[in-house]
Order: sequence, then structure tokens, then C-alpha cells
Amino acid sequence: MKNLLKESFIFKESQCVIIADKPEGIQAAKESIKQNRRKLEDYIKTNPKFLHALKPVPIPSKPLVAKLMAEAAEKANVGPMAAVAGVLADLAVKAMLRAGCKVAVVENGGEVSAMANTPIDVAVAAGDTPLSKKFGFRLTEFPVGVATSSGRFSHALSFGDADVATVFCKNAGLADAAATAVCNVVKGENYQAAIQQGIDKALSIQGVEGVLIIYKGFTGTAGKLPQIIKIN
Repeated sequence: MKNLLKESFIFKESQCVIIADKPEGIQAAKESIKQNRRKLEDYIKTNPKFLHALKPVPIPSKPLVAKLMAEAAEKANVGPMAAVAGVLADLAVKAMLRAGCKVAVVENGGEVSAMANTPIDVAVAAGDTPLSKKFGFRLTEFPVGVATSSGRFSHALSFGDADVATVFCKNAGLADAAATAVCNVVKGENYQAAIQQGIDKALSIQGVEGVLIIYKGFTGTAGKLPQIIKIN
């Protein structure tokens, strides 16, 4: 990852890290995040149910950010706000590609959208668990979306107790919604059954390519995962 530009960017609740191979890409990502957040806020003012729904809602035709969130939520059977960070990252990456980037990576609150012509390493953060930021994934197939949900260490609403539920899709919006759905079902004393419930849920969502779940110190995986790497 030589000669790449990396910048942290915070706008309202969006806390992002942007990686690009040209400065125009960083600027394009920032503008996209600002514009799409504003469009979403305007939409929510006239459709407050969109903000609070815990189940899928009717899919609006516009703005695009709300449409993509609602589509991802419908596939995963969760509320549309479960996809907000991932969809904002996906739209920012598209803006970076339009700006001519060959490497376009946006991490938004732990959800990653990436398109690149070189391998990209991402770390998995999960609060104060022993494995947090100690391991990650080497992404080599693009486009890719990676999302991690935690029932124990996330500010986002979850009905489950998974330490980590990481989901891989072609885009971060669906990965974000699916990670929430998976995390919601990982609970109970029987860790094997709980992990299996999460895996079954992940594989039932069309578009999910792989899943990794950590619960009570035990790990389960299914589908196609990138190479797991140790983070120093």
C-alpha cells in the first residue's frame, strides 16, 4: 500500500477513514458523505418512521441513500438505519471511482467499502475483547463490503450478545444490515447453538458471501472469507 493517501474525516455521526491513490478521491469521498447525510436527514424529517423502524420499510425511489438503505434492510430483515454507515461508505467509494481513483477505501464507523487494484488490510475492532485489533483480513477481491456488529461493544442497537459478527458482501450497505441481523440472533448459554444460529442467519441472506462470529471466546465461520491476518 505504498504511495496511498489516508485521511480521517468526521462529519456529524460519520467517523471515517478514507484511503485513495489521488487527492481528488479523498475530496470526492468527503463531499459524498456530507451530501448524502444531508439528503438522508431531509428525508427523515418527512419520514420519521425511517429512523426508528426495526423492520424493513417501503423502499423509497429517492434519495438514493435512503433507497439503498431500505433495499439492504429488506434483504436482511432489519430496520433501514442498520445499513446507514455501510451505504454512506459505498456511495463515497463510487464518488472516488468517478474521480478517477484506482484505490478507493472508506471505513465508516467500522464498516468498510473497498475497490482497489492492490491488497488492502483491515483490522477488526471489538471493544475490549482480547482479539480486538489483533487480527484482521487481507482483502484481495473487489468490490467488497465488510461490516462488523457487536452485541457487547457497539453503540448501535443489537438484540444479541455476539462479541463479533463480521459479514462479507459485494457492498458495505448489505454487509452492514446483515451483520446487525446476524448479531441479533447470537445469544444464549449454548455457544455452539448460538454461533450456528448466526451462521444460518447469515447464509439465509441473499448476497452474503462469508461470515465470522466470535461468541464467549469461541469462533465460527462459514462461506468465503478473505485471508485472516495478524495485526501488529
